[in-house]
Amino acid sequence: MSAIIAGRFDSFSTAETAASRLRAHGFADQDLNLFYVNPPGQHGAFAIGGDHAADAGARKSGVGAISGVLLGAAAGAALGAALVAALGSTPPMSLLVLVFAIGLGAYLGSLAGALALARHAGRNPRTGQPPVRNAGVVLAAHLASADTATVDTVATVLRQGGAKDVERAEGRWVDGRWADFDPLVPPVPADARERS
Repeated sequence: MSAIIAGRFDSFSTAETAASRLRAHGFADQDLNLFYVNPPGQHGAFAIGGDHAADAGARKSGVGAISGVLLGAAAGAALGAALVAALGSTPPMSLLVLVFAIGLGAYLGSLAGALALARHAGRNPRTGQPPVRNAGVVLAAHLASADTATVDTVATVLRQGGAKDVERAEGRWVDGRWADFDPLVPPVPADARERS
């Protein structure tokens, strides 16, 4: 595994300018990789499209729906019995009111239960958004030496060149490119890794 510092740019021209500055600091062409990352959800991880097979927040909603059906049916039965007693209906009508109330209660309970247990899994509590790698042009630099001075120099050159989301990663660098780059893994800021 190699140390990699990367930054996201808005355009190829600004990324290429930053790459030129890194070359001036002694980086060879085979230690720089420039590529585009698609917007979240458009990485084609699945044949039918999308990046994930299912929403992680919906995993427990089935359990919520089942418990909601049971609670809703019980509440519907109680409401139906109260309606039958209040209206004093005939037996066939009483049964119809009771069945309708139980069915409606079960239906509404299943919806409420499923929604109650559907969570925003993996979302940033501050913004409410899932952690994602934003779209843009990525310039990745392979570091021969991962000492703090080299990391700081590359991160500074990228930031001064207009990079956003400057990150530090460990990855495989093969034939002048970041071979195991995964667009579904959110970037970890270079500063956060240095502090941890």
